[in-house]
Amino acid sequence: MASALTGLIHHPYTPPTGFGAPQPGVFKASTVFFPNVAAMRSFDWKDKTAYTYGLHGTPTTYTLEERLCTLEGGIQCLLVPSGLAAIATVCLALLHAGDEVLIPDNAYGPNKTLAEGELRHWGIGHRFYDPLQPHDLAGKINTHTKLVWLEAAGSVTLEFPDLCEQVRICKAAGVLCALDNTWGAGLAFHPFDLKPTQQPALAVDISIHALTKYPSGGGDVLMGSVITTDEALHMKLKLCHMRLGLGVGANDAELLLRSLPSLALRYRAHDESTRALAHWCLSRPEFAQVLHPALAESPGHAHWLSLCGEAIGRAAGLFSVIFQDNIGQPQVDAFCNALKLFKIGYSWGGPISLVMPYELKTMRQAWPSHLKHGILVRFSVGLESVADLQTDLQQALAAALQTDG
Repeated sequence: MASALTGLIHHPYTPPTGFGAPQPGVFKASTVFFPNVAAMRSFDWKDKTAYTYGLHGTPTTYTLEERLCTLEGGIQCLLVPSGLAAIATVCLALLHAGDEVLIPDNAYGPNKTLAEGELRHWGIGHRFYDPLQPHDLAGKINTHTKLVWLEAAGSVTLEFPDLCEQVRICKAAGVLCALDNTWGAGLAFHPFDLKPTQQPALAVDISIHALTKYPSGGGDVLMGSVITTDEALHMKLKLCHMRLGLGVGANDAELLLRSLPSLALRYRAHDESTRALAHWCLSRPEFAQVLHPALAESPGHAHWLSLCGEAIGRAAGLFSVIFQDNIGQPQVDAFCNALKLFKIGYSWGGPISLVMPYELKTMRQAWPSHLKHGILVRFSVGLESVADLQTDLQQALAAALQTDG
């Protein structure tokens, strides 16, 4: 008879099957048991018919992957530790020395610095293109171009490109295109069916998503996804994913699974409040420009309207303002410091509103002609009362700029 200590480790009890609850179970494992040697030799980590090692998937991560595919319209999904890890995985899987990647000049900053750092060190070239000028993208594609990054809307300045035309250009040139779909969240538009009335479907090749943002919704999870509809392309990405040893924690996957059912409701609430605040900011004399795709005055508005439609729930929870050119950095910093409900912090998509000033001139090759000159501040609108957020903006302007509010 085994000792009590061994009995604790090799306990024979197995709970009954058939347990049902609103949320799926959380399975944590590095080691996964095989029923026998033949099974160990026959199980393949590259598909989801069995389990081989925790890094390659558990019931928890498989479930999250499948639900994310449903959200974005893909057929295969990889989970990685962050949105930036998703970008890096795509680049490392598809690019080799001598290749070139094209990146929109308004892209998520770390995407650009990855190209300027590691990719350049490995002999991979990069160039930036104007996201609002499709001909600029078309003119920069050459025989070395193996990947084009797309982003809608653009990071910080929120220009909305002619995404359909960009995809057509890439398809015509035979170049893979990958979309950072974090802003759209799988809700504003469908990356793998951009024009539902068109056949064959107009689709990006890869959609990456910083699940850190809207799918999490709590500001407490770091995770990313890489979604595709092409099995061969997925396998190329998956092999690189395996060799890099990328994985996510089961408890983080659990938090995503818990948050996904409320994603559309939260996204709509963020959108509705953001539009109200952006319209209010249009009336303020302190701002030279307000940037939000649903505003007619915002760069690329017509492209957003064509792709997403004007319904609430199709424009996310971000907007930016450019202060009048005569308002200096100390005053803008004082404005940010004076905010009470808007907290100073990076990221977005959580319940608490955030603010962040940016030095745009350090982020672009040249100052875009469609943007006014001045200091830019981006807001992520949370789930607080929109009236309270407007009051907070008003009091901070008055405190920092000595206006009458």
